[in-house]
Amino acid sequence: MKLLLKLNLVIAVIFVIGLAITYRIADRLLQNNARSEIQGNARIMMESALAVRAYTIKHIKPLLDTQMRYKFLPETVPSFSATEYFNNLRSKFPDYSYKEATLNPTNPRDRAVDWEVDVVNHFREDPEAKELIGERDSAVGRILYLARPLQIADPACLSCHSSVAAAPQTLLDTYGSANGFGWQLRDVIGAQIVSVPYDLPMQRANAALRSFLYLFVGLFFFLFIAANVLMITLVLRPIQKLSAIANEVSLGHLDAPKLTVRGNDEIAALGQSFNRLRITVEKALEALSPP
Repeated sequence: MKLLLKLNLVIAVIFVIGLAITYRIADRLLQNNARSEIQGNARIMMESALAVRAYTIKHIKPLLDTQMRYKFLPETVPSFSATEYFNNLRSKFPDYSYKEATLNPTNPRDRAVDWEVDVVNHFREDPEAKELIGERDSAVGRILYLARPLQIADPACLSCHSSVAAAPQTLLDTYGSANGFGWQLRDVIGAQIVSVPYDLPMQRANAALRSFLYLFVGLFFFLFIAANVLMITLVLRPIQKLSAIANEVSLGHLDAPKLTVRGNDEIAALGQSFNRLRITVEKALEALSPP
């Protein structure tokens, strides 16, 4: 097998192994970065919801308290404001969602569904838990959800939800008396849940991985061609020339051209050694020749 072929086979094997290792490492790093981006988006959404709730409590509710005596206004409810805010946001980002999933809600749209019930029960069973991050499949693909517990921390909430008798009549006229009562202070009644799709960040991660692999393969082929050119120019051609002259000399053709040596590298040193050996052989043959 030719030396260049052997060298290329070794380089190809090393490249394949290196490509496989690089792919696994790069894929893991990019996937982790994508997940970090998704979790960051989810936390921004959660903080936005908290900000809307706080604004409603501080600025909106005091302005409408008087009107609440005559008609129940859901705009005074922090959860309603946060939900409506994200419903408007979903007109441009339909795959993102926010819900205050509650086991016994006043507003039926807040009722927790199957997997949301599991999230709420997680916080009810572990009062110390402050956050839960998970994944689930949906109609739009893989979804990451971030949840935080909804706990009755303000006694003022119990004026509407402790019992039917204590609730404002305007509230009963709007939602009825079947749901949203029996809450107690410090109870975990539900969970704030934001859902963020994996699709776009993962697409960007996969695109970055493909670009990286294309660059890696392109760089390999450039270096592969450059290494072959240098190997042929600096090593194989001088060795082939040396081999041809050595073969002529071994057959007794002492009139073969001398090997031209340039440089001071290992190949040049080999050529100089061959030239000295050739001179020695010629002198030995001259000494053995009859006068």
